[in-house]
Amino acid sequence: MEIITRTKQLKAIFSYDKKVEIDDRPLEIHPYHFIQNTGVKEIELFQQLIPPCEFCPVPDNNIQENKSFSYTVFTPRGTKKIDKAILLLHGLNERNWDKYLTWAEYLALATGKAVILFPIAFHMNRTPGTWYNPRALMSWVTRRKQEVEHLDNSTFVNVALSYRLSDAPLRFFISGKESMFNLWQLLTEIKTGQHPLFKRDTPVNIFAYSIGAFLSQILMLANPDRLLDDCRLFLFCGGSIFSRMDGSARDIMDREAYRKVKDYFMNDFLVPGEAHRMLPVLYEEDFMEKAFKAMIRPEIMQDYRESFFEQAQNRIRIISLAKDTVMPTRGVVEALGAKNAGKILEQLDFPYEYSHQNPFPTNTGATPEMLHQAFEGVFSRAANFL
Repeated sequence: MEIITRTKQLKAIFSYDKKVEIDDRPLEIHPYHFIQNTGVKEIELFQQLIPPCEFCPVPDNNIQENKSFSYTVFTPRGTKKIDKAILLLHGLNERNWDKYLTWAEYLALATGKAVILFPIAFHMNRTPGTWYNPRALMSWVTRRKQEVEHLDNSTFVNVALSYRLSDAPLRFFISGKESMFNLWQLLTEIKTGQHPLFKRDTPVNIFAYSIGAFLSQILMLANPDRLLDDCRLFLFCGGSIFSRMDGSARDIMDREAYRKVKDYFMNDFLVPGEAHRMLPVLYEEDFMEKAFKAMIRPEIMQDYRESFFEQAQNRIRIISLAKDTVMPTRGVVEALGAKNAGKILEQLDFPYEYSHQNPFPTNTGATPEMLHQAFEGVFSRAANFL
């Protein structure tokens, strides 16, 4: 079936509120509710450092949608308790799961495993509705273009993230750390038998895309409570060192926002000093921050990073795309080290126009057969590995 048709069908039945059966497949989609409890004090401490911006006057630590939210799991139909799972992590500035529904369905069918669609902090349904309402945002787009001369890539799709990160680039790190605490909690719930769907000690592998790939690499490096000792990781359109990424795009963030984010993390964040003293001293240089810093520039903690990827090379596979400018292959090689990249990384190219954000586009002249072959090529590799 064509990707666009199947996406529309799955989108029509997808729900955060009720269990859904997929009529023509032996699958169900279950919603579950998540309330943060791991790392709550640390998250609160960090978020209190960030003054609210004019775009969103509510302080980050008071945005309730981010603290308590629903997520969904694709499962084999009729299964009461499951003993194997894949965690699927999405890209930056995503507001819905539409493009990932066919990905999750394929992985669930091909592997027989549950596929968990878990939102990272301040993404998907973890934000106020006004952050992705075009009517509410257009005046902010106009204003931002007036505030920043010669602004590139400013749209209503990215204006919320652009304002928030321009105002305080540190939000990128704090939201990432919050997401890591959330995943730590989720994995602990699964491993200890506290999750209603999973048997105790259920192994969890990860399929991650774009910034979700970056987050998962940091999570694997940090390895809280050794929860990821045996985890297998498959990255698609991700895996790059931060310094080689380019997040300036009409559906990610505008050029000025990304310039500020990149400048802050490439420089101030890595140098102990006035800017870095913003971080609570108690948590400075903890194991999560160390893992994050190791993924910023290739020469920073190179031995620590590359020795991890060497040790874990049999548990990690990465597919990059030749025309991906957001997460370029060169950046993946620099993150892994050339020797490790030879064993972990495979670069693909598709015979049609595509982008990082839309690797399987339906509006660029690609035939359904081309898209199917490209899709199958990526996800059959992922399913076989995971």
